Amino acid sequence: MKRVLMIAGVVLILLGIAAVLHPTYTYHQQQQVAKIGSFQATVDEEKTAQVPVAATAALLVAGLALVLIGARAKS
Repeated sequence: MKRVLMIAGVVLILLGIAAVLHPTYTYHQQQQVAKIGSFQATVDEEKTAQVPVAATAALLVAGLALVLIGARAKS
């Protein structure tokens, strides 16, 4: 149990650090705008999403808490 808590905590801390270093990301989404018979027209749209600061802080705090609880837990 101790090891599982520490591993989960480290994973959460790494995700939090990744969110701090790269808070926004872009992705492409294709949408079909017209379909006439066998002809299809699609548009490739670039969208940007941002990781909320509260989520980043929650990841870091939860990861630190799990690491500390795992370190204090008895085997």
